[in-house]
Amino acid sequence: MGDTSQTRAGRNPAAERHPLFRETPGIVALLADEQDFDAMRRYAPFSGMDGHPAYLRLAEELLRTLAARGAHTALALFDPARFEGFCAESGLDPGTPEARARYTAEIAGRGTTVPYDGQPLDQLLPLLVSTAERRAGLDRATTLLATAGDCADCGEDIGRAAYTRATRALAELLEAAGPGTHHLVCSVPAGDTPLTAVLHTGAAREGGPSGIPEEDALHFCSVLAAGIATDSPGGVVMRTEHTERNDQVRGWVLRHAWPRPLTGAEVFTAYCTDPLTGEPVPPEPGVDHLPGIPLPEPGDGC
Repeated sequence: MGDTSQTRAGRNPAAERHPLFRETPGIVALLADEQDFDAMRRYAPFSGMDGHPAYLRLAEELLRTLAARGAHTALALFDPARFEGFCAESGLDPGTPEARARYTAEIAGRGTTVPYDGQPLDQLLPLLVSTAERRAGLDRATTLLATAGDCADCGEDIGRAAYTRATRALAELLEAAGPGTHHLVCSVPAGDTPLTAVLHTGAAREGGPSGIPEEDALHFCSVLAAGIATDSPGGVVMRTEHTERNDQVRGWVLRHAWPRPLTGAEVFTAYCTDPLTGEPVPPEPGVDHLPGIPLPEPGDGC
């Protein structure tokens, strides 16, 4: 657990009462699970704790204390493996509070944090983990795009062109979806761990769909673009919720740098197969598996 706020050593009660003290933000980096906690037990003060639950109780006490001061507090995810790598690169002793504080400042500087407003940690930790995973996925997708090189035929930057096509594809997907609440998942094979992005949007209206956070659209288009740039056999699944009829699931596969519609049978097979074991799973009641809608392809090829 790292904390970049003022330490107890050298505390000045008079200074703490000054308004400027309350304006100083605090960042707390948390060990999300038992495995990460065990990896840090070789270092004090973790070696003297009774386990991860006791650690989380102490973390909540710290968070409440910081919040009581009236300052903004945010949470980051403390990754023991990355922490030790950071210490090795920086020449720091990983057993020191200074090393943990510097690592906390480093990860907070990348923006992978969630605000703390008094919520229980069992509610915040899943959000923190998903935020960190999304940022890691975005970083991987961005790296793939940045290193894709130039087209051998026309010399165009492959990554930039792929991102342009991905944004166009997303607009076409949402236009084709029509009214309803849509949940889109884009998955692209990329080494041992596939890249995955999720996007939720409200009903389509004049001027475009509503309720898409900018960071979610950026993540989704980056993952889709990575699939286009690497000619990966990735795909997109879209589930549309309706209040008066069954939900609808449609699917597309990435082929020749564009999402191509799957048949209804292919959508059913993809949606009713366990992605880890490959075994069939029972279809969900109240869901119609429909063919993907053909999307107008931009004429921007070489």
